[in-house]
Amino acid sequence: MMADILYESLMTCPIVKKGDYNYFIHPLTDGIPAIEPALLQAAAEGLVRVMDLKNTDTEVDWILGCEAMGIPIGTAVSYATGIPLIVVRKRQYGLPGETVVSQTTGYSKGDLYLNGVKAGDKVVIVDDVISTGGTTRALLDALEEIGAEVIDVGFVFSKGPVDIKYPYKILYEIEVTDSIQVVRSF
Repeated sequence: MMADILYESLMTCPIVKKGDYNYFIHPLTDGIPAIEPALLQAAAEGLVRVMDLKNTDTEVDWILGCEAMGIPIGTAVSYATGIPLIVVRKRQYGLPGETVVSQTTGYSKGDLYLNGVKAGDKVVIVDDVISTGGTTRALLDALEEIGAEVIDVGFVFSKGPVDIKYPYKILYEIEVTDSIQVVRSF
């Protein structure tokens, strides 16, 4: 079963300590070790299921995935659904309509750049993990400013419940100490 592959990969991934922060190293969150196709497929199938992207009555124009690890996950979800992917980039292009997404997370601060979304577009956001919610909150604010409609938000992993002022779906809620504990799975 595909979900077993995702669960097993989570239970066997290494944990490294960065100061007081326990950081889990996983193919879908770090690209280390290599992202196996079956693992990516399991994540995509799970997100399509929990976000109900195959059976939605609402048309979705775009899947949004943030650079870096939102790219492989967004690509897999795009492939599974046929919904085009827009990558929210770390690089500014200066294209007409480009929107700056200023984000602050628990470990970084900077700008992302959104191109191709306009007022009235219906979007879903997918990403690898939500831990502080800083990137997602900033992206939601930018989409509201544009006038786009957010249909759903989904993550493979959540490091505890995070309030982003918008409902979201996850596959695994985890707690990271010297090992990983699955708090809930969906």
